Amino acid sequence: MKRITIIGTGNIGLSLAKGLVKNQFCNADQITLTRRNIKALNQEREDGFVVTDSNIEAVRDADIIVFAILPQQLRKVLEEIAPIVQGSNQVFVSVVSGVSCVDIKEVLGVNELVVRAMPNTAIAIGQSMTCIATDNAPSDIVKDVEVMFETVGAVVVINEDLMTSATALCACGIAFFLRAIRAASQGGVEIGFHAHDALKMAVQTAKGAADLLLQTQSHPESEIDKVTSPKGCTIAGLNEMEHHGFSSAFIKGIKLSAQKAGGLYNE
Repeated sequence: MKRITIIGTGNIGLSLAKGLVKNQFCNADQITLTRRNIKALNQEREDGFVVTDSNIEAVRDADIIVFAILPQQLRKVLEEIAPIVQGSNQVFVSVVSGVSCVDIKEVLGVNELVVRAMPNTAIAIGQSMTCIATDNAPSDIVKDVEVMFETVGAVVVINEDLMTSATALCACGIAFFLRAIRAASQGGVEIGFHAHDALKMAVQTAKGAADLLLQTQSHPESEIDKVTSPKGCTIAGLNEMEHHGFSSAFIKGIKLSAQKAGGLYNE
C-alpha cells in the first residue's frame, strides 16, 4: 500500500485525504498532512492521519506527494524539498493552477514523475470533476493518479496543453454555475416566492438538469427542445436571456478565466 503526503491541507487537500480513506484507497495512517499551523489539524490527527508542519519530514518516505497549495507558494516548497526527493522515483501530483509539469521539473529535476490534476470544490462531497494530465509520466502512473481522484468524483485524462482550459471550465466553472443558480433564485423572489423557497427550487431544478444529461447522455439542446413549445413561455424566456447576451457572457467569462489561470504561477 502506497504512502501519500499531501502538502497543503485546505479544502482540496483535506477533501482528497478523507475521500481516499472513505473509499478504502488507503488507511488514514498512510497519509501525511502538512500545514504551517498544525493545530488546525487536531481533528485529523485524532482520525488517524499523520500530521506535521515539516514538509521535509513529510516527503521522506512518501510514494506519492500531492501539492495542494497556492501557485505563489509552490516554488518555495519545491526548493525546500528538492534536495530530499531528487532521484527518488516518487510521484509528484500537482493540483496547483497554471503550473506545468516542466515548471515543477525545473526545480525538482527533469527525470521526476509529475502528474497534474485539476479538481473542483465539489471534491468536498465526492462530486469533483477532475482533469488529469502529464508531460511524459508512464501510463501506469497516470492510472494510479486517476484511481486516486475517482475516490472523490469523476475523472477525465486530457492533454497537458488543455489544463488551463480545464481550470476555467471545471474549477472556476463551479462559481459560474452557482452564480446562475443564485440568479435563478433571485428571479424566483421577483415573481413571488420567498427567498428560501426560491433557492431550494432553483437548486433542485439545476441538479435535475445536470442529472438528466448525465443519466440520458443526451445533448442539452435536445432536452431544451422537449420543454419549448411554439409561442410558449419557455422559448420566450430563453430568447429574452439570449437577447441580453446570456450564452455570450458565459463563454466570455470562461475564456477570460482560462487566460488568467495560465499566468497565476508567474504573478
